[in-house]
Amino acid sequence: MDSTSTSPRRPPFPDGAAARTDIVAGLVSSTVAIPLAMAFGMFAFVPLGDEYFAYGAMAGLVSAVIAGVICVLLGDRSTRVYAPRITTTFFLGLLLFSLLHHDGAANTVANVRGTLLVFFAIILLGGLLQALFGLMRLGTLIKFAPHPVMAGFQNMAAVLLFLVQLGNVLGFEHNIRFTHVFGAMSEARPLSALVAALTFAAMWHARRMTTKMPPLLVGLGVGIVAYYLLVVVGLGDRLGPAIGPLTASAAMRAVVVDFSGLAMTESLEHSWSVILSSALALAIIASIDALLCAKLTSQPGELRAGDDRLLVRLGIANAVSAAFGGITNGINIGPSLTNRAFGGHSWLSVIANAAVVLVAATLLFPLLAYIPRAVLSAAIMVVAIQHIDPWTRQLAARLATPGTPQRGAIALDLGVSLFVSLLSIAINVVLAVFVGIALAVFLFVVRMSRSNIRKLYRCDAVRSRRYRDPSELEVLHEQGASVLVIELQGALFFGSAERLAQIVDSEAAAGTSALLLELRRVTEIDSTGARILGDLDAALAARGVKLALVLSTRTETAARLAGIFHAPDRFFPDIDRAIEWAEDELLRQAGAGSSVELPLERHPLVSGLTTDQIEILRRSLEPVAWPAGHVVFRNGDPGSSLYLVTQGRASVHLRHQDGDIRLVTFAAGAVFGELALLDRGPRSATVTADEDLRGFGLSEALFSELCREHPDLAIKLLTALGRELSVRIRYANLTIQQLET
Repeated sequence: MDSTSTSPRRPPFPDGAAARTDIVAGLVSSTVAIPLAMAFGMFAFVPLGDEYFAYGAMAGLVSAVIAGVICVLLGDRSTRVYAPRITTTFFLGLLLFSLLHHDGAANTVANVRGTLLVFFAIILLGGLLQALFGLMRLGTLIKFAPHPVMAGFQNMAAVLLFLVQLGNVLGFEHNIRFTHVFGAMSEARPLSALVAALTFAAMWHARRMTTKMPPLLVGLGVGIVAYYLLVVVGLGDRLGPAIGPLTASAAMRAVVVDFSGLAMTESLEHSWSVILSSALALAIIASIDALLCAKLTSQPGELRAGDDRLLVRLGIANAVSAAFGGITNGINIGPSLTNRAFGGHSWLSVIANAAVVLVAATLLFPLLAYIPRAVLSAAIMVVAIQHIDPWTRQLAARLATPGTPQRGAIALDLGVSLFVSLLSIAINVVLAVFVGIALAVFLFVVRMSRSNIRKLYRCDAVRSRRYRDPSELEVLHEQGASVLVIELQGALFFGSAERLAQIVDSEAAAGTSALLLELRRVTEIDSTGARILGDLDAALAARGVKLALVLSTRTETAARLAGIFHAPDRFFPDIDRAIEWAEDELLRQAGAGSSVELPLERHPLVSGLTTDQIEILRRSLEPVAWPAGHVVFRNGDPGSSLYLVTQGRASVHLRHQDGDIRLVTFAAGAVFGELALLDRGPRSATVTADEDLRGFGLSEALFSELCREHPDLAIKLLTALGRELSVRIRYANLTIQQLET
């Protein structure tokens, strides 16, 4: 749940112990946030080389401070920590690289300043567009963006983030592109790689050593101690450099890039198309990433709302961040979870976190500049591995497992993710965003256009729950295959409805008298799909085939189809009644279905009684009769009699808010109401006469008298009732099996 809608029990400012706990949580989470902000900032500015190495670290810290403070000022009352994110940083790094090398431009000071002007303009406009998404309430819509696209960016970002660290891990004095690392191995420093390995191992296995300290802090601590121990023993010349105090001082003096003397208007006007398209792509990625991280950082069982407000806050924060030389922010998952784990429960912990990051970006930055690059890069390597998308790993494992269902769909999703990853590196990161989304939408449309038939069967083996006598069963056994049932699912629109019409045309080519379309699992049907169903009805009618629809009458689908199908008698609430309607049509055409009264001596319940016992029983029975449509009894009514049906039919229903469910239909030879006689409980269902109903009733009082005076007869009746109940249980099991399949 979004923190904006705060509980009345939560005070506007934590007091006492709660405030102290929030401050401690903010301090601890800042120790995780600071290295990550520095590393992601450096990652974004890698294309500018060593001169901007410390500036990237400073930009990451400044961005984290601005985002945290502004989000709280704009009403965020959660414990989420904001800072640069790997996905957006990856986008910005590739974007900056493409801007620097656009049209083969030289990497001169003037070109760098002009490029950074466009770069920060993109970040600023991207933030404003992100806020606009929130104001237009597009948060819910954005969450439907294809996951393979985001997974492709996240995976490639993680891989690149890992590879970019190789130069620092191997101790190179200057920044070397990872593609040139193996060609410069003669300059590598093995001791630097050893320190990085210790850092990596300590962070990876930190939970085995302690649970009271974040793994990132454990890894950095072990790595820094090992590095400076080697320096103390005189091996400093065999180690790689630290971030560097000289570049750090330069970064502190120039947080905002100096654009004086630059023709800003001309540069921006010349690049407006690049700025607009890049900002839109950045806003989309940042919005999707923020909404996903909001879900990942929510508490178990917490229902979130206010995604649009989250986009507004983050968008404004990112625009302000760009104005101060910062980069795009998002929800930082690791520090957010650490903040909560150490007791943070209000916005005060976020402010405490931002305050410590601000101190690190100002007073402590010269000290942070002494962090060894190999140590920080090794820690970031662990973070990069942890950022490999879990969804991708799961899909890859499923694809590699023999017998996995829907392997084609899995391969397609992985293919989209891989394609977006490679496209972002090989061609253009902005183009990759839009191409990836377009490709995923295309694949979605292709899948939706496939047949959405869930099940297709004929009614020679499947029957309705209405009782049929042997002569009727014989007719249905011979002619039931002429009734075709098609159960649909998913969305029914132009493509899928057209495909359905083609399948129906081939299936109903000959020997079909009725088609039953089960639409209760159809999630949506557009006007074109409804019109195609209307055309299908007309085509079937020309062949003498009747079409019936199964759906809830209270749905939008029913309202849309009602304007096309002007025959309400062909709308049914469940498939059982639709099959019954088709069976009745077959029996009517065959001239079957006459109702003849069954003598008591031929009733199955008394088949085990002698003639004398039948006459004794007859004296205890009371003749009963109900007209068609009469409710014999309702669910919950008190009851103390069972009934033997000798003529007519009655159905057993369970009522619910959308109508009722028919459990079974009784006819001549059936018994109902016996449960109230056996356990003296209320009626468990409602029984309604479908036709004029005749039979006999046996009350509890007369049955007790029968037990006293004729116990042998009573035992035989109970045995017959046991057989009847066992048959119903078997039938119920069969019904459940049909529903499951």
